[in-house]
Amino acid sequence: MFRTKRSGLVRRLWRSRAPVEGDGDADTGTRVGGNAGCCLGKPGASKPNPGTEAELKALTYSILKKIKEKQLEVLLQAVESRGGARTPCLLLPGKADARLGQHSYPLPLLLYKVFRWPDLRHSSELKRLSCCESYGKINPELVCCNPHHMSRLCELESPPPPYSRYPTDFLKPPDSLALQERGEQPHWCVVAYWEEKTRVGRLYSVQEPSLDIFYDLPQGTGFCLGQLSSDNKSQLVQMVRAKIGYGIQLSREPDGVWVYNRSCYPIFIKSATLDNPDSRTLLVHKVFPGFSIKAFDFEKAGSLQRPNDHEFSQQPRTGFTVQISFVKGWGQCYTRQFISSCPCWLEVIFNNR
Repeated sequence: MFRTKRSGLVRRLWRSRAPVEGDGDADTGTRVGGNAGCCLGKPGASKPNPGTEAELKALTYSILKKIKEKQLEVLLQAVESRGGARTPCLLLPGKADARLGQHSYPLPLLLYKVFRWPDLRHSSELKRLSCCESYGKINPELVCCNPHHMSRLCELESPPPPYSRYPTDFLKPPDSLALQERGEQPHWCVVAYWEEKTRVGRLYSVQEPSLDIFYDLPQGTGFCLGQLSSDNKSQLVQMVRAKIGYGIQLSREPDGVWVYNRSCYPIFIKSATLDNPDSRTLLVHKVFPGFSIKAFDFEKAGSLQRPNDHEFSQQPRTGFTVQISFVKGWGQCYTRQFISSCPCWLEVIFNNR
């Protein structure tokens, strides 16, 4: 009975592996490619990897059969829910290698390739999510191999021009002790949800280091857009709203604010720290499903003046704003010139007190 259950888990995991580009079963919502335009953070479209399907299957089976049954159940829950379920870390030896074709891969990297990104080549392409036990640890003996505790890094096609220094003071970390003495609950940002030109719901104040913003997420806690009451009857708005799904994860980390796209469709981001703030128009960056981007850089923010960008300069906000649109882009590469024409979008307004 024990062997039967273990074998069943292994078979279900193999059936749940990530589709290779070109497979008939591939999810068109997560497919990438086409004209990149102004979308600077894009994944590689190269065909995966060395090693035949039979070799990969044999190697995967041999690895999974060495993993404890409880760990297999955790991995299966993470993979079948596509990261929607809250699953614990899957701690396995990080230095164990596996050979596929002519290439040798660390065990964690191989599991990430099999269950999320078949085109993954190197661990430098990955970013560990802050919810993971292995986050911030350097070369631990046991490494989390849960593929949904990882994200792919968005890489810009070219670095932004050098930043000029200005005597401005953006996003200083709040004095947490002083706030507690005054009885105040510190928040590092507030989030507003918009449908076209209408704000829907209240401003959502964020105190925790990370926030899930979603429409429909199993076991989800955070800012649920699906619970907001909207009077917008536009078919496009309703279609995009339904595609938000697992949404995004917003996290404040030591080097800045990161956005992780948990949905099955691209998101689009505009932020002054991603571009040259002296330019007349900031670029809109496309972030594919499963990818993370540093949407706001603390170090760069300390040296910025208010950007010249028309949309940003029209906002009577204190602090700084990052704009995020679900599914539909805007700007010079799109028919929509302003984010207020996008069906469903967010403002993330930082607290610079």
